[in-house]
Amino acid sequence: MQLEIRDLTKLYDHKRGLLPTSFDVIKGELIAVVGHNGAGKSTLLKMLANWILPDSGQVLIDGIDLRNRTAVVRKVGFIPEVPNLFDFFSVEYNLKLFAVLFQTPLLRVDEVLREFNMIPFRKNKVQVLSKGLKQRVNIGRALLADPPVLLFDEPTSGLDFEMTKEIYRLLISMHDAGKTILFTSHRPEEIKSLATRIMVLHEGRLVFDGPPQKYFQSEVHENLYA
Repeated sequence: MQLEIRDLTKLYDHKRGLLPTSFDVIKGELIAVVGHNGAGKSTLLKMLANWILPDSGQVLIDGIDLRNRTAVVRKVGFIPEVPNLFDFFSVEYNLKLFAVLFQTPLLRVDEVLREFNMIPFRKNKVQVLSKGLKQRVNIGRALLADPPVLLFDEPTSGLDFEMTKEIYRLLISMHDAGKTILFTSHRPEEIKSLATRIMVLHEGRLVFDGPPQKYFQSEVHENLYA
């Protein structure tokens, strides 16, 4: 197993968050994490990315305990819904800052700029970019260390149709390249076109975990979008 999650728990005010949750992830899966607002989706991803600490439980990534922050930063790339970038710095400078943080050679910055078609924007400040371009930089930042596991929190939120298609293309391309991906989404068409497995959270509990075909025929799906 690439990821082993055991009794992972995070509660806010003793009622919201994620109740004890356990599951495994096999290398190469593309998993949609689904549920209403407040179901625990973002909380789960942020704990897997080590952005917030769990109240209890354990996560192993390739056998490494999540609490080993130095090792995990090279194992997991997290793409939050709101880009984690410095708005007043250029695209290139942002990537260089994170390359130093990730202990990645600066040559990797040029590779990412080319890979994501950002060469024309390398000197632009992040604050002047469109939301779609910011998301592209956001994804490039997460890929600097070439982590095997990627976590996307609402990757197409607020994007127009063309940019949404571009994000889909990037997700499929990264999955084809062997990346293990977990992403949160509210869009049934997005889940259906991308996911190889679907996990549904409801009020902090994992209430469904299975293949897309089974999910879309289930009462869980009907109730979720009723």
